[in-house]
Amino acid sequence: MVAPQETRARSAESPREVRAEAKWVRSSARKARLVTDQIRGRSVPEARTILAFSQRAIAREVEKVLNSAVANAESRPDLLLNGDHMVVSAAYADEGPTMKRWRARARGRVARIHKRTCHITVRLVEAPTAPAPLPPAPKAEAAVEEKPKPKPAAKKPAAKRPVRAKPGPGEGVSGEPGGSPAKSEGSKKTAPTTRKKKETRT
Repeated sequence: MVAPQETRARSAESPREVRAEAKWVRSSARKARLVTDQIRGRSVPEARTILAFSQRAIAREVEKVLNSAVANAESRPDLLLNGDHMVVSAAYADEGPTMKRWRARARGRVARIHKRTCHITVRLVEAPTAPAPLPPAPKAEAAVEEKPKPKPAAKKPAAKRPVRAKPGPGEGVSGEPGGSPAKSEGSKKTAPTTRKKKETRT
């Protein structure tokens, strides 16, 4: 036999769980399983959102069972859990008894009518809390003081070039009055030589 201390330790380690069940729901188990598969493993707020926007009629019944499980977790004096901090650990639908009816058909025959039922169960557990992040380690103070960086040498101002005065309208290149530029003298000297060459050819 297991000692009572061991059973208490196991119960303390296992997460606290609550459940709710709805029996003899007038729907087939196959239709209910299509909805329960969508909320399995989700948090309670996410499951409520999925059921609220589901277009299946059985989603209203599954939502009632989910709300009942949340109420059980919040109202039990030994738990007093917060429903928004819980996760859907299990959600399934089992087949219930089937009511058989008959319908008259042509030529004296009858057709079977199966009115199926199901049992919907939802289990909730506490959401696993993430471990708190460790505080950053303090930086070790540097034993050697940092040397101050040398300041960059100041740049010397560039020497200004002397500005030459522009020659006036009556001055030449040398600045003397009545002077003529060098290009004009060269052009005058070459003019007579070309004339002499032309005369010799004739």
